[in-house]
Amino acid sequence: MAPAFTSVPFWLFSCLVAVISMAKAQEAEEFIYNHGFRDAKLQLDGSANIRSNGLLQLTNNLKLLKGHAFYPSPINFNVSSSSRSAGSLSFSTNFVIAIVPGSKESSGHGLAFVISESTDFSHAQAVQYLGLVNESNNGNSSNHFFAVEFDTIFSLDMGDIDDNHVGIDLNGVKSNKSVRAGYFSNEERKNTTLYLKNGHPIQVWIDYNGEEELLNITLAPDKTPKPDQPLLSTSIDLSGILKDVMYVGFSAATGSIQSTSSSHYILGWSFNRSGEAQGLDISKLPKLPKNGGQRNTVRLISIIAAVALLLIIIGAAYVYRMNKYKEVHEDWEKEYGPQRFSYKTLYKATKGFKDKQLLGSGGFGKVYKGTLPYSNEQIAVKKVSHETNQGMKEFVSEIVSMGRLRHKNLVRLLGYCRRKKELILVYDLMENGSLDKFLFDDDKPTLTWFQRFQIIKGVASALLYLHEEWEQVVLHRDVKASNVLLDSNLNGRLGDFGLARLYDRDSDPQTTRLVGTLGYIDPESIRMGRATKAADVFAFGAFLLEVACGRKPFEPNAPPRDIFLVDLVNRCWKRDAIVDVIDPRLQGNYVVEEIEKVLKLGLLCSNPKPDLRPTIKEAVSYLEGTA
Repeated sequence: MAPAFTSVPFWLFSCLVAVISMAKAQEAEEFIYNHGFRDAKLQLDGSANIRSNGLLQLTNNLKLLKGHAFYPSPINFNVSSSSRSAGSLSFSTNFVIAIVPGSKESSGHGLAFVISESTDFSHAQAVQYLGLVNESNNGNSSNHFFAVEFDTIFSLDMGDIDDNHVGIDLNGVKSNKSVRAGYFSNEERKNTTLYLKNGHPIQVWIDYNGEEELLNITLAPDKTPKPDQPLLSTSIDLSGILKDVMYVGFSAATGSIQSTSSSHYILGWSFNRSGEAQGLDISKLPKLPKNGGQRNTVRLISIIAAVALLLIIIGAAYVYRMNKYKEVHEDWEKEYGPQRFSYKTLYKATKGFKDKQLLGSGGFGKVYKGTLPYSNEQIAVKKVSHETNQGMKEFVSEIVSMGRLRHKNLVRLLGYCRRKKELILVYDLMENGSLDKFLFDDDKPTLTWFQRFQIIKGVASALLYLHEEWEQVVLHRDVKASNVLLDSNLNGRLGDFGLARLYDRDSDPQTTRLVGTLGYIDPESIRMGRATKAADVFAFGAFLLEVACGRKPFEPNAPPRDIFLVDLVNRCWKRDAIVDVIDPRLQGNYVVEEIEKVLKLGLLCSNPKPDLRPTIKEAVSYLEGTA
């Protein structure tokens, strides 16, 4: 029985606390401060203070400050009362604010009028959170506050419309509705912009009609009568925000750096819970502080220190900038001027080679998406690392020469840039990326057989151009699905042609460096240590099987006899079960004659003996049906 008896006093104590809170709240239906706040006994915290002339200062212009000032007693809204009328949620307030920047260039962050369930904002943050919330609880329904913010900083993450706006905040500082600060001129009969951080007093009227659920917010400069039309008028239901007893007051915050810091003041304030708030007599309000000699001295010292620091920063920035955009130039490159891009242009085009611009990476380096700053042309920028300059002149000569290659199924090489140990190549951007993504990535749509066959014929045509139709032979040396790029119409274009030559020049002349991808590499090339047209044909054969079967030529985790795709296709062909290796994602939707032709050609091109393979010209004729 003892626990039951001990719980009774606790229950009585809780009831007594509630009754006292209600009693205190009932005392605060209406108030006015028209002669300053010296005797107001407001609840202050943070940087908030009352100056000697009665002026309420929420923050000074130092960084990362937050200040709060609340009326000492809670206001009774009787939200849970059964006898409550729709109009009992109504309130009206009139106050005068001033946002005084530390300098002409500085600003906010801002201040807010607040109706809150609690006055404890110890966990709130300054800057864009205005001393009301923090990053983790911004917008939580348990916050229970309504605020009207006067914000002088454009915070993209808060959804701000600009750096001079008035917003309605419900439980967070991502405004429910906001509008550029201004007022309606009764004389001119039009809206006029009002700059919140002008350093002068600004009058504010906030009126809420609970019965009509209508909120009006009105602004005007000091000594200007209340405008006939509000700045912002909107329908809003505050019944889910307001509790039985709420506190009314103000919150303000400064920025994270000195240039985003201002002093925030409240000059006067009136509030009425059951009718229109009393008007304030501007002439009786305390005056804003003037810039005194001490402040000017501090400002002068600050300016001198800032100038010295600025000179140091400019010097360091100049050195950094020179190194940031530093390129490698040699006399022999002058003849290639039109084909050379500046590193600065490419840096800006790719937004500083940021990871979010990264399209992919492979054996030859990373590829970034970019937009040329002057033409808005979309480009792909490949950064290729090289350890030595051996043969660089000949390679750049080849690269520039390849820039003259013109074929509808080749990715156009636009130019190059050299920097430190990097060679940077610029190509046309292919919107749909590489073919392997469509073959092996479940997030990509499945290519139809018609699309695959057109891509195959396009790549074959490109190889024929490189081997037979241009003024000199160009060996690709790394034909594979990931080096076939798809344009906006899913046409296949062969990229990365000739790049392997750079790796040969970087390697030790006494050693043989293997260039290519396992499964595509010609066994004869491994034995002889040199690239040939036949080696490109071998890789093309592996590519044909890859596209038709939807499987990579080399799968190390497959059963031993199926590791190499060519072996699997060959066995199925011999037992007349070629359908077993066709990509199941095609679901039987293909032309039998065409897919058998591709698989057969893939096997012929994959013959281990180079002299038994067809030439690329013969392969094209076979695919086109003219052989």
